[in-house]
Amino acid sequence: MKIVQISDHIWKCTTWIGFSISAWVVKSDEGLTLVDSGIPWMANGLQKCFKELQAPLRHIVLTHGHSDHVGGVKRIREQFPVPVYVHEMEIPYMEGQLPFPGRKKAEKLTEPGLVQPLDTNVLSSAGLTAYHTPGHSPGHTVFYHEQDGVLLAGDLFTSKRGMLNRPMPMFTSDMKQAIESGAIVKQLSPKRVSVCHGGDVSIANAQEQYEDYVSQFA
Repeated sequence: MKIVQISDHIWKCTTWIGFSISAWVVKSDEGLTLVDSGIPWMANGLQKCFKELQAPLRHIVLTHGHSDHVGGVKRIREQFPVPVYVHEMEIPYMEGQLPFPGRKKAEKLTEPGLVQPLDTNVLSSAGLTAYHTPGHSPGHTVFYHEQDGVLLAGDLFTSKRGMLNRPMPMFTSDMKQAIESGAIVKQLSPKRVSVCHGGDVSIANAQEQYEDYVSQFA
């Protein structure tokens, strides 16, 4: 696993399985918040990151409930039994009550009752604000660290040659909605958009880059 500090308070942790998969560790005065948990074998590397940062893990928050974002939760919670949060719309899919839109079968990714709806107080303690950005999945959510100017974008985008790129089509339930949700970069004007699958994007002019993105993919 490659661990890179991308801002004053945020570390990006990445592995590769033919494409990159990333999670993020956010440090605050309260301790550490893990944003997404990647695939199961990322758990050891993430725990190494916690140890190096010399602070306790307090929470896990998820951009959405797909398996490459929740896969490390079980192993991490064996050592750190912390609460896990996600947008409430994702919970029925994660618990196997419903198949994710566009998929034929439901998949039980977490035990019923394990994951709780997002808590604004928890996010605030980590310096994060949540924004609902549906399309890739119904409850997809991005997290903005205003102090660092970093948008933790999950699968709202991928990236290509340092530019915003659309999310992976085969895993995106509503591409039109996902592209519309990308307008969050115009609203927030982050300095950096950090994506799960791909390199980060530095944005000098958020409005211009989003308009180029829309013109390419809408």
